[in-house]
Amino acid sequence: MSTTSDLQDATLEEALVTYEKLQDLEDEMDDVETEILRQQDKLLRDIYKRRKEVIAKLPQFWPLVLEQAPMDIDEYIQSSDSAVLLSSLVNLEVERFELPNGDPRSVSIKFEFKENEWFENKVLEKKFYWRHAKDTWAGLVSEPVNINWKAGKDLTNGMLDLVCKVYEDEKAGKEGETENVKKLKKAMDECAMDGVSFFAWFGFRGRKITAEEDKEAQQKEAERRQARKEGKKTEDEEMDEDDDDDDEDEYELEIFPTADDLAVCIADDLYPGAIEYFRNAQEQDEMSDADFEDDDEDEDEEMEDESKNAPANKKRKA
Repeated sequence: MSTTSDLQDATLEEALVTYEKLQDLEDEMDDVETEILRQQDKLLRDIYKRRKEVIAKLPQFWPLVLEQAPMDIDEYIQSSDSAVLLSSLVNLEVERFELPNGDPRSVSIKFEFKENEWFENKVLEKKFYWRHAKDTWAGLVSEPVNINWKAGKDLTNGMLDLVCKVYEDEKAGKEGETENVKKLKKAMDECAMDGVSFFAWFGFRGRKITAEEDKEAQQKEAERRQARKEGKKTEDEEMDEDDDDDDEDEYELEIFPTADDLAVCIADDLYPGAIEYFRNAQEQDEMSDADFEDDDEDEDEEMEDESKNAPANKKRKA
């Protein structure tokens, strides 16, 4: 006769098998979505090229698109950022630069500017790499991009420059609480994080995962998937508290922690939907002009009514 303990063990075993099947389905859905991105890029590449040629004749195209940006993007653009973007941005381009053989989720986002009073750069390009970690995490990582600000015009209040210096220190083998790390922490403490400039986005790094670590993690994940398909038990990928602490430390010096989410919004929404956002801006301008004309007509009618109702002036005797 089966005991209560045996039944509980059987139920638990069945639940674990069900969870593994759900994980397999989620993996397959992820593969499909990735393949859709790959094919979509292939089909749209020529269209984007022709779109670029057309909008080159519309100098205010991208500034107007940004004016109509969805909330997921607009919430990160401060009024001081708008002054730069609306007056100086001439082109925006997104490229899935690891294709055709790499991951389509890796994206390059390039902003082109005309001469302006804020910085010397004519082009600011930031690359986001889709990477995998040994703890099964997958997401976007990047490297900081320096901006050559003109005197007194740094919208990030020196934080972006410090992020770049910390990055260079690490590449030179300088780890730990360096002088630049101390300065960056102090600058972050003094800055109201809800008012961080959009241009701090260029300082995002994310988790520190090398190309070699990514390749190794992908191989292990492929082995886990194969084992599940064959009905074999897989080792649980558990992170100890030290690993959790390490992950938190990796984001300790991020001046724009959600930059990866913003990158996805730009690549998957704003860029492909640019014509629609531009059209919305045009329609809004037309509505504003119509409202302005209506206001003028109303004022003219009010003046006419007042003129008719006003008492006639008596003629003065000579």
